[in-house]
Amino acid sequence: MKGAREATDTALAEVFREEAGRLTASLVRLLGDFDVAEELVQDAILIALQRWPVDGIPDRPGAWLLTAARRRAIDRLRRESVYREKLILLAGSAVPEAQGEDRLRLLFTCCHPALAPESQQALTLRAVLGLTTPEIARAFLVPESTIAQRIVRAKRKIVEARIPYRVPSDGEMVERLDGVLGVLYLLFNEGYLSTSGEAPARRDLAQDAEWLTSLLSRLLPAEPEILGLLALMRLHLARLESRFSAGGRLVLLEHQERSLWRRDEIAAAGELIASAAAEGRPGPYQLQAAIAAVHAEARTWESTDWMQILALYEMLTFHDSGPVVRLNRAVALRHVAGPAAALDAIEPLSASLQKYHLYHATRGELLRELGRTDDARVAWLAALELTSNPAERALLNERLT
Repeated sequence: MKGAREATDTALAEVFREEAGRLTASLVRLLGDFDVAEELVQDAILIALQRWPVDGIPDRPGAWLLTAARRRAIDRLRRESVYREKLILLAGSAVPEAQGEDRLRLLFTCCHPALAPESQQALTLRAVLGLTTPEIARAFLVPESTIAQRIVRAKRKIVEARIPYRVPSDGEMVERLDGVLGVLYLLFNEGYLSTSGEAPARRDLAQDAEWLTSLLSRLLPAEPEILGLLALMRLHLARLESRFSAGGRLVLLEHQERSLWRRDEIAAAGELIASAAAEGRPGPYQLQAAIAAVHAEARTWESTDWMQILALYEMLTFHDSGPVVRLNRAVALRHVAGPAAALDAIEPLSASLQKYHLYHATRGELLRELGRTDDARVAWLAALELTSNPAERALLNERLT
């Protein structure tokens, strides 16, 4: 019984996470109020928690939750005469067909230039894309309280500045594009390798990010960074089947079964990269996609063109010289110049990446290769403390034992 209950709880959590952003976007469109929309979504989820374990998860959980939320909204608006006009609109509305358009509107609303960049990303990940405050905090490597404050400030600013809920004009979209792409990138990363929960990856989140990015590419087809990000997502999704073993263990790129990679999707992503490059405006997402393409196009691990990858990382550092990019560059450097050179490159990153588990995991690997096994063990233990992903923990425990 306990196992069945845990499986039901896991299934419910996945449904709620997947639908929360869509529901919030739909209700913000109807009500124009973030806080009220989020409150109604939570109310609908509480009702579902009572009903679904008994009745079963409905065939269309999103429509069920939206209907429950709309009923709660109608009850609320009936008590508030100032919203009578909105009550008429809400009561007569059908389940939104254009959920993608709703969510793009909300994305651009949250990424308004009147908001600080860090507030834009935190609010969008929470209100539009359904990530929890702890998940967002881990993505930014900052305390949960900091993220909560950013979200509150962003909501207040939207109300005070009367920022409109709409897809902006082409010129305004370009102005907000960096923020929108940033949150889509973070959403994809959370789906590709989860920072919380029992599942090592959340395919639904990753595919959701890819779908929203594809919608964005139709709005702005000549923006090369959108094409670059879309190509990057599709390249990673093309080899998703090989990333985990049957038991859920993380399989490193070196050991992945490349026959499982979807070569037609890899080729199509390469065409997107070429289209982006033709615009003559290189950027970080295009360069990351190019790096992923070099990996994906190699038929074997041994045939990987590490010199090209290192050169692309050198170009990437001109656009983004942050510590995570420099850490990834060091991994490529290890295959060109050896582990000692790579270790020298990452040691200066210690202060800024002290809370980042992949820094310690990478450092442990380099120390092991240099024969410093005791130091490697200390680094792996530090990495283990900093990650809750079950697949990553299993891999680290394997190295430790």
